[in-house]
Amino acid sequence: MSKAGSQMLDSLAAELRRTRTPPPVHLWDPPFCGDIDMRIASDGTWHYQGSPIDRAAMVRLFASVLKREADKYFLVTPVEKLGIKVDDAPFLAVALDTRNQTQDRTLVFRTNVDDAVTCDTEHRLRFEPEAKTGGIKPYLHVRRNLWALVTRSLFLDLVALGEVREWDGRRMFGLASAGQFFPMAPAEAVSG
Repeated sequence: MSKAGSQMLDSLAAELRRTRTPPPVHLWDPPFCGDIDMRIASDGTWHYQGSPIDRAAMVRLFASVLKREADKYFLVTPVEKLGIKVDDAPFLAVALDTRNQTQDRTLVFRTNVDDAVTCDTEHRLRFEPEAKTGGIKPYLHVRRNLWALVTRSLFLDLVALGEVREWDGRRMFGLASAGQFFPMAPAEAVSG
């Protein structure tokens, strides 16, 4: 990373550290200042000018001011908005805590930027077809139209927790959490 780029990131990080509560990025509508050479790879690694950002605290700070508008991603402060690239989802769901193993089970995920997300009505799971493999890619809603891709190992854990329920007039295989059911696939596609 260049010295100027490093100074810019350090300056933005210092600005973000001044607030102790999550920034209200959904309320900020600063002018667009252009795109910066920052990318979030599909493996969750943040890159600046082609180099990985190795400082986890800095990645968490940038993640706290990430905003999505339509299909574009931005880092925002009250005074500027900078466009960045995201290969798939901006976050990864990397750990799972299953609370209450009974009918009242609640799934709590931890993301690669240390957000704890309870899977519920507001933070739902969605399952998208995977074009390359013909399988399914699971995503968890983290906040304000920002999603986490559930890692492969966690996805296997979710499948083990899955169950078949009647959903919208059809037997579906899916997951229950916090009193909600999240359909993954038709039951006949899973059984066999």
